[in-house]
Amino acid sequence: MDRVNESSSDLPRILERTEHRLSRQNMSRNAVKVLYRLSRSGFKGYLVGGSVRDLLLGRTPKDYDAGTDASPPQIRRLFRNSRIIGRRFRLAHIFFHDGIIEVATFRRQPKPEEQASAPDELLITSDNTFGTPQEDAFRRDFTINALFYNIADFTVIDYVGGIQDLERQLIRCIGEPAVRFQEDPVRMMRACEFAARLGFGIEDATQEAMLAHRQELQKASPARLTEELIQLLSCGHAGAAIQWMLDLGLLEVLLPEVQSMLSGTRPEFGELSRILPVLDGCVRDKNRPADGTLLAAMLLPDVLVRRAEREERSGKLMSRAAVDRLVEKATTPFFQRFALSNARAQAVLGALSGFQRLCEPRWNDNSRRRFASRKYFPEALALFEIMVKATDEGHEALETWRQVDRLPRDSRATPPARRRRRRRRTRRGSKSRQESV
Repeated sequence: MDRVNESSSDLPRILERTEHRLSRQNMSRNAVKVLYRLSRSGFKGYLVGGSVRDLLLGRTPKDYDAGTDASPPQIRRLFRNSRIIGRRFRLAHIFFHDGIIEVATFRRQPKPEEQASAPDELLITSDNTFGTPQEDAFRRDFTINALFYNIADFTVIDYVGGIQDLERQLIRCIGEPAVRFQEDPVRMMRACEFAARLGFGIEDATQEAMLAHRQELQKASPARLTEELIQLLSCGHAGAAIQWMLDLGLLEVLLPEVQSMLSGTRPEFGELSRILPVLDGCVRDKNRPADGTLLAAMLLPDVLVRRAEREERSGKLMSRAAVDRLVEKATTPFFQRFALSNARAQAVLGALSGFQRLCEPRWNDNSRRRFASRKYFPEALALFEIMVKATDEGHEALETWRQVDRLPRDSRATPPARRRRRRRRTRRGSKSRQESV
């Protein structure tokens, strides 16, 4: 198929109201309100991006984005319940009691002199150059994400061949894939996520560019990589997305720990191929694990391999302190590649170390309650539950820990009898000291 370039298409393909399945009845009421207010105020009001794609596929969008020719200050004046956000990409959030609608001004592809990157770099560092709807469509990542729904006449507008690619179930870059991935390397991860979530294929030229330019991911913002990874793991099809990333060489750059598990020679320690379907099942059952647990689940197989190899060499079990040091050492490279908040990082470390403790065989009731009062216990227990489902082992231990978890928080600390003994000892000690004085 010919590449889609802005100069190759002067007139868009327009689907009239009777030619598509989009209906305002299936849309967010808040999104419809925003579109109508924009349109009735003399601005263009378009539903854009993934929401149009999902509605055309008969899916329920997880969020709704609007595009308009109104500038951010004009949007702010039009909606009192709005706030302008972003630096690299300034847009407006319209706040409702039950959600947020994102409204962005149509943009064009920025010129090289408008960027802060090095002269020979294509990486986009600023994206606040406003343009027309057509220019906005051609600056988007993939054809299926560049479709517009016009609230003024209920038409679907396609400048880039996205409707045809939806019919063909194909992920295809707009423009030259090599250029687009150098402009924004995170698009490579998004291609894998979309292919997995929608069950689509990825166009050959797009795949070839991903293989050739996968090292560009090292130039991407660590914060964006983190958010994209969490979104990928929580999309409900993480197993298929990770497989795409493995096939196209992205794991080699981003997650070598995961790649070694999926392509290693000792899969009996890995378990990752069983963990990913469990994560997907949790998401589909609307029981999505917390971010720290999701990331810990990805790193756990590597930690287990390292511990097994260490204990095999030494011929003895590792101490708790040694396990904690191993977890910290194993996760350090991951933390260096990604930008995690301190809370997320501590949740990952707590889940991995706490999981090791939950696997220990000898516990009494008091020590179980004390351990369950620790801050990272929920993440550790969630990770333990994921592994029980993945391996079909440890069900009795899991149920025991669940019973402890169901206890009131204030009853998990030191039992009352022990606290009373400590108070009596303190009083006797105080009395003897007074007598000696």
